[in-house]
Amino acid sequence: MKIVFAGAGRLATNFALALSQAGHQIAAVYSRTMASAEGLARLVGSEATDDIGSLPHEADAFIISVKDDALASVAGRLAVGRQNQVFLHTSGAVPMAAVGTVGHHGVIYPLQTFSKERQVDFSRVPFFIEGSDAVAQEAAHSIATSLSSRVQVLASADRRRLHLAAVFACNFSNHCYALAAEVLGKCGLTFDVLLPLIDETTAKVHHMSPRDAQTGPAVRYDENVIRAHEQLLADDPQLQAVYSELSRSIHQLYQRQ
Repeated sequence: MKIVFAGAGRLATNFALALSQAGHQIAAVYSRTMASAEGLARLVGSEATDDIGSLPHEADAFIISVKDDALASVAGRLAVGRQNQVFLHTSGAVPMAAVGTVGHHGVIYPLQTFSKERQVDFSRVPFFIEGSDAVAQEAAHSIATSLSSRVQVLASADRRRLHLAAVFACNFSNHCYALAAEVLGKCGLTFDVLLPLIDETTAKVHHMSPRDAQTGPAVRYDENVIRAHEQLLADDPQLQAVYSELSRSIHQLYQRQ
């Protein structure tokens, strides 16, 4: 397929590179900064531009992978002169309608965390798609299935809940890693000492429910241990509050379920 990318960030870089390696033609890459557009274009052998108007007027799909608050604006400018094209955005939190009502529009959302420094294996990534009509949905399905066997149609309202769950599972847990690294730094230890623990915790939820895998003082609400930990955090009230609230949440969830 001939595909045009609007966006050259972390998701777009991984996605465009994977599609190029799968045999698709990345015809052009747009970014608001030429350096970003050129960086991705070099990886996929395409043209780069910082002018939306200079993008091709026809392609099998225009994939819009920009910040959520810029999506509607970029989609609106991209649609000018391309009224009958297929426009797909990649956001988990933004409704399909954000792409507008021009042309065939939809969503192709890969559920994964992306960094430019690491190339993702898309064969293991679930894709969630949606289309305003059969043309858009078929384009999203064709692109997604060229990379992954895990492709599912999901409406915008449900995709927003999926994205919320992903924030808890990925962004919040990664933030806890960062907080743990700061705690370790105060006793001269480096984060790598936690990696075997993190790896085992992650491995367990492949075979157990998160509830059954939960361990630690908060499950049984061991107040002696919890109060001792809170005392260690007395010099950082914000982190102390995070610890206390998470401990209560763990205990309450465990009791409720």
